[in-house]
Parts: sequence; C-alpha cells; structure tokens
Amino acid sequence: MQYMLIFNETTAETGRRDDPAAAPAYWGAWNAYVGAMWDSGIVVSGNGLQSPRTATHVRVEGGKRQVQDGPFADTHEHLGGYFIVETASLDDALEWAARAPCASAGSVEVRPVLPPPTNAPA
Repeated sequence: MQYMLIFNETTAETGRRDDPAAAPAYWGAWNAYVGAMWDSGIVVSGNGLQSPRTATHVRVEGGKRQVQDGPFADTHEHLGGYFIVETASLDDALEWAARAPCASAGSVEVRPVLPPPTNAPA
C-alpha cells in the first residue's frame, strides 16, 4: 500500500535551515532520515520544499484570481515536504512517520494514496 508522509514543521524549525549554528544539525537529521528511507526501499517519490516565505497562494473568489505571497500569518506549521512510500501496512508507515525529525516539534500526516481510476490511460 502506498502512503503519503506529509511533513509539517513549525516556524522555529524551518528557521533552523538558514541559521549557521543550527543548520548542520537540522540538515544532518533530515539527511539521515531520508537516507534511511531510501536505503529501506520504501520510497516511491518525494521532495522537500523551500521555505514558506517563498510560497504563493492562489484563490478564486467571485471569478477573480487573488494571489498572496508568503505563508498565512495564523499558520503555526508549514508544509516542509513529502514522500510517497510503499509499505506493507499503515503501522509500518506510521513507524517511518514517527522517525521524521519534525515529528517531535511539528507533525507528520500519513494518508493512503488513492489508486488511479480504472479508466485512466496507461
């Protein structure tokens, strides 16, 4: 079964990315975690995402497109990245989610991936 691991990081955690004192530990933890997932053979695909300050939000209201740069002010966690993994069970996916560096400061959402529609082109 395939699951998406959705990594949500706090603003403080994403700030560690560019902090010269904190960045080595931050990236070291993520590199070790991602390396372990790849080595286990469960990774189907995935990516980290750039800082929330680089985000652009698009909404259509009344038929008009509205664009807002950066994260919403009331957001306490930011989407930091994701992986699609293939594991034998939800319990296995949850074990991998619990190992993520952001699991103790932010959260990891685990969702089953929908199979493609039966009439989808090959």
